[in-house]
Amino acid sequence: MRKPISGPAPLIWTQPPPPPRQRSLGRAEIVAAAVGLADEAGAGALTMKAVAARLGPYSAMALYRYVHSKDGLVDLMLDAATAEIPRPVQPGPDWRADLEELAAQTRQMTRRHPWYAALYHTRPPAGPHLMERLEFMLAVLTAQGASTAEAMTYAAMIDRYILGSALQDAEEARMSREHGLDDEATLRSAMNAVHDLAAATGRLPRLTGWLAHPAGPPPEEQFRLGLGFLLDGIARCLTGAENPARSEKIGP
Repeated sequence: MRKPISGPAPLIWTQPPPPPRQRSLGRAEIVAAAVGLADEAGAGALTMKAVAARLGPYSAMALYRYVHSKDGLVDLMLDAATAEIPRPVQPGPDWRADLEELAAQTRQMTRRHPWYAALYHTRPPAGPHLMERLEFMLAVLTAQGASTAEAMTYAAMIDRYILGSALQDAEEARMSREHGLDDEATLRSAMNAVHDLAAATGRLPRLTGWLAHPAGPPPEEQFRLGLGFLLDGIARCLTGAENPARSEKIGP
């Protein structure tokens, strides 16, 4: 029986393929159980023991034969979630529309799987679906004249925005549940308390005014607005304006 690996585990994609399924246990079932567990209880609840318990009469050790390590399981989870993001085979005629749609679809996936943003940067993005998604972004951007290096920079910026927003959304949702702020009356009471704290300083007139009458676009519109600002900056670079993504030669 395969033993757990101590320390950073090698990528699951570099390891031997899993053995044949035994009864109802196989790699696909383990990944589905882990995704379901994380969807319900968050990334912090993800343990091999908890996944095994969700599957039925199996020990945690039995899972290692199929996923090698907990890190290997996370590799598989991230790639399985990424596989849910639809994308065209080839870029379309409108590069901004391609990236806006990919960003929107990625955001929808992260709302189904709030753990995704928290785990994404814990493992190298080497899964097949992760790499295919990145390749599509690179194809979109290089078709507009960006070098591959520049396209990698722009793609990383876009994903930092998407995943940073997703992480903030997930943490705010968790805080709201823990403190009862998903109830309108409780939220209003909490905001009134913050308003009173701000007003008491006498130095925060703008914040105090906003807290008294909060206004602004909903989160989805805020996301589209921020993405638009980011794509505007990329468009400026693509059209030949000063491009900070181009590395400058250092030295004489």
